[in-house]
Amino acid sequence: MVTRFAPSPTGELHLGHAYAAKVARDLAKDNGGRFLLRHEDIDSSRVREEYYGMIATDLKWLGLDWDGTPLRQTDRLDAYAEALQKLGELGLTYPCFCTRKDIQQELKRMHAAPHIHEAQVYPGTCRALNPEQAAQRIADGESHAWRLDSSKAARLHGTLHFSDLERGEVRVDETVNGDVVLARKDIDVAYHLAVVVDDEFQGVSHVTRGEDLFSATHVQRQLQAVLAYREPVYLHHELVTDENGRRLAKRDHARSIRSLREKGMTAAEILDVAEAALSGSNP
Repeated sequence: MVTRFAPSPTGELHLGHAYAAKVARDLAKDNGGRFLLRHEDIDSSRVREEYYGMIATDLKWLGLDWDGTPLRQTDRLDAYAEALQKLGELGLTYPCFCTRKDIQQELKRMHAAPHIHEAQVYPGTCRALNPEQAAQRIADGESHAWRLDSSKAARLHGTLHFSDLERGEVRVDETVNGDVVLARKDIDVAYHLAVVVDDEFQGVSHVTRGEDLFSATHVQRQLQAVLAYREPVYLHHELVTDENGRRLAKRDHARSIRSLREKGMTAAEILDVAEAALSGSNP
C-alpha cells in the first residue's frame, strides 16, 4: 500500500492539512505500507521557497514522517508533456482560446435558457473549432490552453467505476467536470493531469483526500483509463471546518500549525482538535 499527502507550498499548513496528512499516514502504516510527501507546486505565482521547509517542519513536529524524498511537480514537467502528447495522439484534446470573461459570458447566456443544466462547467465553446484554423491561431502565438474532450474520452474508455472505501463502487460521470483544462496558458500542465501522472509514477495505491475533491476523481479516473494507468482505491474523508461550517483555507492563520504550536499546544492536542473539528463538530 502506498499513500501520499500532497500540499501546495503556497502557505502554512492548518488543521485541515494535519488531519488529511494523518489519514494518509495512518492508512499506510496500519497496513505496512509507505506514506509519501508530494509538493504540488506548479502554481509558480503563489509558491514560495520558504513554505517547503515550513511544511516539512510542521509534519515532522506532528510526528507524521514520510518515506523517501519528497517529490516536486516542477521537476516533472517533461512527464506531463509526454502524457499530454499521448492524449493528443488519441484525439482527446483540443486548444481553448477562451478567457475567463468569455466563459462567464457564455455560461450566463446558456443559463438564461431554462433547459440548460446549471452545472458551472466549461460550455465547450472551442470544442468545434476548425482544426486548421485553430492550428493557425496557435502558430500566430495566440494564448491558449489544452482541454480534455470528455465525451470523446468516455466513448473510448466506456463505462468506468472507481472504488471508495466509504462509498463503495461509484460510476464515473464524465459530465460532472466537463472538458477540464489539462495544460494552462501560463504553464504546461494543470492540476488533474499532473496528479494522475504523479500517482502513477509514485505507485500510489490509495488516494486519500477531502470530500471536496470527490468530483475531481471522476475526471482523474477517466485520465487513468485512457492513459492505461493503474487504478487507485480512494478514500474521500470529511473536511475540517470552522465554527461556521466553512472549509479551512490558508488564510486562516489562527488555525495554522505554526501558530497553534507557538501558543503552546502539543502535537497530540492539535491532531485531536483537527479530528474534533470535522464538519464543524469542534466545540
